[in-house]
Amino acid sequence: MFHSLYGKKLGFDDNDTLRHDAGAISIDSGTKTATATGTGGTSTATLNKASGKITTAALTTAAAATHVLTLTNSKIAAADIVLVTVGKGTATTGTVTVADVIPAAGSVAITIQNISGAAAVNGTLVISFVVVKA
Repeated sequence: MFHSLYGKKLGFDDNDTLRHDAGAISIDSGTKTATATGTGGTSTATLNKASGKITTAALTTAAAATHVLTLTNSKIAAADIVLVTVGKGTATTGTVTVADVIPAAGSVAITIQNISGAAAVNGTLVISFVVVKA
């Protein structure tokens, strides 16, 4: 059964393989973690994998503010879909969510927003991603 996601069909085939309308999703092996540098409103990381986890530096993102992580990744093309989640690493305050994901050739800009009404983020975040090839 396939469903539409950002104009692409995504779902499981009869063999329970996750596919999109042009083929299967491939998940490569090896180290799939990286640490981002930057603690202000922006940070950067490099991880050339189809999926992985990025741990930010300790952040102090204010309530309602955003933090943009630019991930350099040779596996990403501008037309690809990059699925992203965010969770707290060492942070114990703030409420974080993925606000925007913009793939480009060789990179993706991921905007994380602290949607807390009052509390700032007070530590690291873990951003997970998977690339769905167009």
